[in-house]
Amino acid sequence: MPRIAIRTVLVETDSQPTLIDGRQSAAALAIRRGTCRRLRAEGYALLPEVSLSSGRRADLVALGSKGEIVIVEIKSSLADFMADHKWRDYFGYCDRFYFATSADVPLDVFPQDAGLILADAFGAEILRDSGETRLAGARRKEMLVRIARAGANRLHDLEDPDGTRE
Repeated sequence: MPRIAIRTVLVETDSQPTLIDGRQSAAALAIRRGTCRRLRAEGYALLPEVSLSSGRRADLVALGSKGEIVIVEIKSSLADFMADHKWRDYFGYCDRFYFATSADVPLDVFPQDAGLILADAFGAEILRDSGETRLAGARRKEMLVRIARAGANRLHDLEDPDGTRE
């Protein structure tokens, strides 16, 4: 499984360390933060930037207490949404799929068959719930192992940045 280089940096608008890999804009990080706050309040455990077996990378994966898997695709601008045609590929890796965006992006561009979250750096509102498609057992197991390994490796990387990498 490919590793994502995550490092702890201070985001200019925030006094708390934030895990980033350098690809996200400040707007995308704000959307992610607010979305994470909302989903965490609902009991989900969260992990950003999770590589899938398809080679795609989910912006945010949320894991519920009963093993349900939610993928959130963050769109920080209209151009970001219009340039991305891969989002339907995520449906096969989650029970629920959402777009998360900001008030700067027109909401009517997002497809009706996906959930929709409106977020800023302080919180989020779920505007449209996602339909649920239950994952097959083998895919669920694969995703649970992938999520656990990614989370454990990131914790180790924070503790020992010079440690051996896969």
